[in-house]
Amino acid sequence: MSNQRFLSLDVFRGMTICLMIIVNTPGDPASTFAPFLHASWNGFTPADLVFPSFLFAVGNSMSFVLPKWEKENNSTVVFKILKRTLVIFLLGYLMYWFPFTGPIGNTRILGVLQRIALCYGIGSIIAHYMHERVIMILSGIILLAYWYLTMKFGTPGDPLSIAGNAVLKFDTWFMGANHMYHGEGIAFDPEGWLSTLPAIVNVLIGFRVGRFIQEKGKTYEGLTLMIMWGAGFVFLAFMWNYLFPINKNLWSSSFVMLTVGLDMIILGTIIYRIELQRQLQFSSFFEDFGKNPLVIYLFSELLVVCLNLIQVGDQSLFEWIFQHGFSYFTPYWASMAFAVSFMFVCWLLGYILDKYKIYIRI
Repeated sequence: MSNQRFLSLDVFRGMTICLMIIVNTPGDPASTFAPFLHASWNGFTPADLVFPSFLFAVGNSMSFVLPKWEKENNSTVVFKILKRTLVIFLLGYLMYWFPFTGPIGNTRILGVLQRIALCYGIGSIIAHYMHERVIMILSGIILLAYWYLTMKFGTPGDPLSIAGNAVLKFDTWFMGANHMYHGEGIAFDPEGWLSTLPAIVNVLIGFRVGRFIQEKGKTYEGLTLMIMWGAGFVFLAFMWNYLFPINKNLWSSSFVMLTVGLDMIILGTIIYRIELQRQLQFSSFFEDFGKNPLVIYLFSELLVVCLNLIQVGDQSLFEWIFQHGFSYFTPYWASMAFAVSFMFVCWLLGYILDKYKIYIRI
């Protein structure tokens, strides 16, 4: 694998983290442009592509790492996978508990980093032990099984509603409402246990695409085939949408098909520009994000918490900066300008780490 190939993946991963930070930190959530808002339930927006794209990139990275472990014994490989899974999961859990003042009994158990950890761990075990063709068959079985489970165990007549879906029922039974996300108006976790099952497929297909890129990624024929497959996934997603609606909160099987299809098209386009056309404009900017993605994401989330904890008069430092630093914009542009400025602060961390060749692999 050449350095340039790694550059393409770093740029793709960096674009994902960059957009994730912008989506997560608007100055005023009530004045946010529609493309940067998640779909309220069924449907799809550009913001909904961010998280599954990162999982897809995790799978891409696995395709470069796992072959290096083939000469090691199975116990060593499993230990490495489980160790990284546990560390990422624990960091995500502690991030939600931070600043460690509330009762641990009410702390949310799952979340973005926790889902990344689970999908990485399970996906790595599958990819390490199974043949690529078996992995693709298993991916299809997982998506079909998840469709069956949501229809079978959801509320009869309305199995995909926010209050009657199988994901909510399972998570409530398994971990209790106090440990779930409450941002939807009820205790419902968009990164729940059951809905993590189809998210594993984003990683597995990312892994298969990563292997394909290593074999044919520098040829026009290979990239054309990958983009065509991506378009095929998108088409199948919209067909499946009539039976199992595209829904990020439920991480529906059609949502998986749509996002992996779009990611294949986007990654293929990036590789085309960087590898074949040698168009490197802005690549170093996104590369700074892509070389330390989890560290920068964790920094962005903790920085928001800290800004909201620090009081300036009767408002938080977050609100004070927004109101005093961006008031000369109209509301929607002010909110956007704050998010972009916050993203640049996070980029600065990535730039400094890259300048000093510090790459933190969580």
